[in-house]
Amino acid sequence: MKKISESQALDILRDLIAIKSVNDNEKDVANYLKDLLAKYGIEAEIKPIRGNRANLTAEIGQGKPILGVSGHMDVVDPGNLNDWNSDPFEMTEKDEKLFGRGITDMKSGLAALIITLIELHNQGLPKKGTIRLMATMGEEVGEEGSSYFLKDGSMKDVDGLVIAEPSGYNIGYGEKGSMDIKFISKGKASHSSMPEDGFNAIDALMNLLIEANDIFRDENIKKDSMGPLIFNTTLIKGGTQVNSIPDYAQAEANVRTIPEYDNQKVIAVLHNLIEKYNNQGAQISTDIYMNEGPVLMDPKNSLVQPMKKLMEEYASDDINIMPISAVTDASNLVQEKPSDFPFIIAGPGNDTPHQVNESLDKQMYFNFIEMYQKLFIDFLK
Repeated sequence: MKKISESQALDILRDLIAIKSVNDNEKDVANYLKDLLAKYGIEAEIKPIRGNRANLTAEIGQGKPILGVSGHMDVVDPGNLNDWNSDPFEMTEKDEKLFGRGITDMKSGLAALIITLIELHNQGLPKKGTIRLMATMGEEVGEEGSSYFLKDGSMKDVDGLVIAEPSGYNIGYGEKGSMDIKFISKGKASHSSMPEDGFNAIDALMNLLIEANDIFRDENIKKDSMGPLIFNTTLIKGGTQVNSIPDYAQAEANVRTIPEYDNQKVIAVLHNLIEKYNNQGAQISTDIYMNEGPVLMDPKNSLVQPMKKLMEEYASDDINIMPISAVTDASNLVQEKPSDFPFIIAGPGNDTPHQVNESLDKQMYFNFIEMYQKLFIDFLK
């Protein structure tokens, strides 16, 4: 078959952007990709999760070694449509840049993986080994799709992994962990002129969060591997009216954890703080509804330098090799792998994920398709 042209590659990306997989509807993306792969003789399997949400898997080649490649099919909400210069679900082009919701995070990376599989398959490659695509649902909220790939054993025999999240001409070999925590504080209502007859749920929760800030933002916490631990209260509410002592308060916090101060250590500290305040009369509880640990692989693993060498053909600036601050599906996919497991985060993109007028350099999209083809075959030799 003929090589996929640049215009065809753009059409595939345009079609993906048009599918409104905003924290849902990944099955529509999976159906599109399954049909596309089938046109080129590649069989794919849709793995339903619930409703219109599903994972997708496909393979080319056979035997060992096995290179896993992964990208997610969901995108975040576009926000206020009036703030966009164009329809976020209609890919547009201006000054060699592409615009649309998910163009960077990460439908361009997903499309580049799909096109790479098609191109290699058309060439009768790989001659040795297998490339296994794992396209996920629910990455943007909780990495749910990748947890299914971990549970069903899809990663057990994988010998290396490429996550096509947006890195631009840089390479990630690790990432901070991420925790989303809800705090609930219960008190006793009373008239604000008689606070002694009640118990202020806001005060108790506020004091706990201030103390947590002091603990988690301590500059003496070791942070050599990937920068500082980050703790932020991002949502808070409580009370019913201004002249009543509040009997209820709620807050939510996001924590970005590091190997030196991991999720279990954060949980232990919060447990001690809650016990302290509850012993003083508070009724505070937590719900940790996202709990993904940090990932740190060897920066000299066998995927890093080959990718760096390929990037040098296209990059105008120095290529940074470092952990990234965002959490990806790697938090699940490499969970049971040793520290020297071949792993990189590398994909087309920039610093516009989740932003209005999300954009991508068009040539970078084409360049990654070329780099992936060379990298994948090189790894399987």
